[in-house]
Amino acid sequence: MKALLQKNKTVSFGDGRFLVRLPNDVFYSFPIAGNRRFERATREQLVPVEMDDEGLHWPDIDEDLSFAGLLRGDWGQHIRTPEAMHNAECTRHNGEEQP
Repeated sequence: MKALLQKNKTVSFGDGRFLVRLPNDVFYSFPIAGNRRFERATREQLVPVEMDDEGLHWPDIDEDLSFAGLLRGDWGQHIRTPEAMHNAECTRHNGEEQP
């Protein structure tokens, strides 16, 4: 499912992951698993997401994730380990269509 936020800003999810597209064509992906609010939410609660310069907000489940935290490997998971960063991915868009 995809939530259109603004031109060149989207957040989508599927296969157990969120995919965030930023205006500079950087894609960031992180898992839903481990975040209790995401795990308990319905698909309908995960679709309305807001993005600003600081991060992401899901109003229906009262979840906020900062971009600074995401880059540290923190997506609200209840168990944080050094391996958490390996579960997140950041890639630059190369002109090919992304999921």
